[in-house]
Amino acid sequence: MEVSFESPDENILCDEALFRLAEKGETSEILRFWESPSVFVVLGRTGSREKDCVADTVEADRIPVLRRCSGGGTVLQGPGCLNFTLVLSKGRDRGLEDIRKSYGWILERVITVLARQNITAVFHPISDLAVAREKGESLKFSGNAQRRGRKFILHHGTILRDFDLALISRYLNMPRDRPEYRNDRAHADFVTNIALQRQDFYRDMQKIFNLPVYSGRLTDSVAAMMRNIRAAHDPVVDNLY
Repeated sequence: MEVSFESPDENILCDEALFRLAEKGETSEILRFWESPSVFVVLGRTGSREKDCVADTVEADRIPVLRRCSGGGTVLQGPGCLNFTLVLSKGRDRGLEDIRKSYGWILERVITVLARQNITAVFHPISDLAVAREKGESLKFSGNAQRRGRKFILHHGTILRDFDLALISRYLNMPRDRPEYRNDRAHADFVTNIALQRQDFYRDMQKIFNLPVYSGRLTDSVAAMMRNIRAAHDPVVDNLY
């Protein structure tokens, strides 16, 4: 059920292509899972390479820096960071009509799926999932972002399951916008991995959202849309693709 491309840009482009095709009426709702085999940085739609990244280290280690079409903060991708992508019709439920309500609607269902693996997750608005410690502050394991179209929502979610957490501090600065529950904690004190059973997670996510799972077949329409999106970016300005 997991469909991951070798190159970072293909993983990012595929998500956006599925969303754009749904907006055009050529496809519909879908669920995709992927995990990058290599480390790279993904800026949110308005993110800044200069402000969000530890520039010297990123450049020295030749870490690609890409930009996704959804909002939210800058994240680090790589082995052990599982991604789930939802393309959802706004007409599916009234809970999806408002952006804040939609995060709650979606993530409460993810929490239900995780509970089946005895993982007790809590939702921290606007878009985080965390695990609560018996004593102390909760630790984040999932960040989420959206792009909202006229008819569909593209929802991006990450889950740290076996990620090298030290890399986050190596490549990312402290975010400019920090949720209150973070209490200005450094990356190392704020994030954690969870013991996720991937195949069970895939199955239960498909059931709770009642969606087809992206098979990975690169149809002509998906491939063409990916090429169009890539061509629309000016590499001199963005230096991203």
